[in-house]
Amino acid sequence: SDVTGMVDGGELTAILSNPADVTAVMESMARITHKKLKLDTVTTGLVTRDEVVKDLVRCGYLKAAELADRFAGREVDPTKDTNILDIFTADELENDGEFRKTASVMKMVLNGYSAGGCITMGGYDYHTGDRRTGENRDLRAGRCIGACLNYAQKQGKPLMIYVYSDGSVASNGMRDDTADMGTILGGRGKGVWTGDNSSTACSYMLVYNPTAKPTTLVTPSVIGRQLGRFSADASVVTSSSPAANNVNLLVNTVLLNYMSLNGDIGQFASTFPNHGLGSAFDQYAAFGPLT
Repeated sequence: SDVTGMVDGGELTAILSNPADVTAVMESMARITHKKLKLDTVTTGLVTRDEVVKDLVRCGYLKAAELADRFAGREVDPTKDTNILDIFTADELENDGEFRKTASVMKMVLNGYSAGGCITMGGYDYHTGDRRTGENRDLRAGRCIGACLNYAQKQGKPLMIYVYSDGSVASNGMRDDTADMGTILGGRGKGVWTGDNSSTACSYMLVYNPTAKPTTLVTPSVIGRQLGRFSADASVVTSSSPAANNVNLLVNTVLLNYMSLNGDIGQFASTFPNHGLGSAFDQYAAFGPLT
């Protein structure tokens, strides 16, 4: 319902199988309505807002016609996409909200119905005094990321994924020696998570290109595909890049790399004139244009 409810084409798409017929009917309805709205006998009763309301009505009809044109005769339900069912089982889509949410977003993005998508996953502030809780939540996030990459491969479409969190966690050095139990991961001798830590978090970008391996750039600020660095005590060196200690500049850096992948890095400064990365911003581009 996340997808099907968002792009509901109405009953007309169920009656007419040809998208061209649906669009023609919708456009005729819009023209008739527009003519009626021009008559003095049609009024909203609002002295100062009458024309504004009428404009909204006109736009509503046009939007409905555009939706019908784009989606009539096209299956947007992720549970009916055979490529998605090769990745997630029907049972996983039925009973796991995280997988269902991921399937919905990747369906919309990689079929061109949405310019971008955001998959928000909760429960990752996992300083629970053990390690197994965090391990299993990380595995769940990894499966969702892997599903997006797998679907991109099946669709033959390039994909950029940006993974971020609002912080990180710290360990007191104690170990969680619990063993795996079937598909449930144990601590496996790793340090337990015991509290918040705002000095060790990192974000990362993944890029998949179906035609060629994405190129990575080497600049004074990009070393081994990494922007910024950690200190000897494992905390982020906040002066190592503009993105290291400023959320807004982190977003700017991600946008810069997205534009670089599309070959549009030359338009970055004019598109975001107040970006804050400085005049030598191209040194923060880790990816070259996709080929």
